[in-house]
Amino acid sequence: MPIAPSVPHSQDALPMFIPLYDDNPLRSIGRQYVTLALIAVTTLIFVVFQSGIVLHADRAAALSYGLIPAVVTDYRVLPPGYEQIPEWATFVTYAFLHGDWLHLAGNMLFVWVFGDNVEDALGHVRYLAFYLICAAAAAGVHVLLLPQSESPLIGASGAASGIVAAYLLLHPNVRLWVLVFYKIPIPITAAWALGAWIGLQLLNAFSGGDAPVAWWAHVGGLLAGAVLIVVMRRPGVRLFDRNLAR
Repeated sequence: MPIAPSVPHSQDALPMFIPLYDDNPLRSIGRQYVTLALIAVTTLIFVVFQSGIVLHADRAAALSYGLIPAVVTDYRVLPPGYEQIPEWATFVTYAFLHGDWLHLAGNMLFVWVFGDNVEDALGHVRYLAFYLICAAAAAGVHVLLLPQSESPLIGASGAASGIVAAYLLLHPNVRLWVLVFYKIPIPITAAWALGAWIGLQLLNAFSGGDAPVAWWAHVGGLLAGAVLIVVMRRPGVRLFDRNLAR
């Protein structure tokens, strides 16, 4: 049975804090080229296809390139004309789509603040693979837990969650500046800030949380990021800030 167009299953919620800055210089790379490229490509895709500035194709993009569990599990099929790419490819393409400017900005801010140091620890090529695998793992967990969902999954939160998990394992003692309640800037260690953020994702995933948010996709990204940073990091890169001078 063809699936009916529906509201995208956003993979984001208003964050408990807004990361502003981390005092954590790069050590192995000159510039975070892959992080910058991912932000640029994701933003360009949103502007061209979803913002309405260039094209009005947000619903078509979500159906064709978003991850729809019911389609992946063959419970439903896409309407004629929407089958643009193989189903397996949507495990990655969904991460480059967003529901609105706030959704895009929130995800890209996390990628911007924390992605450079994860890229530094992995190297450019492995970081790109890391990002895409985290996105795919997040989608996989979402499909596993909601196999008959007909709502398109969109957003880079799964990949961003992987970055958060990796950053926390690499640099728990680094001091961050975060904006709490959208108005109060405070310095806090990554262990407290990101640990609390991860705890919130787990709490919402197990309690059900808000229906429009794919909490289990966040959990899948977190698990993938934690595992991958251990096995993919550059030789000599140590965990838990052991590379930092005391």
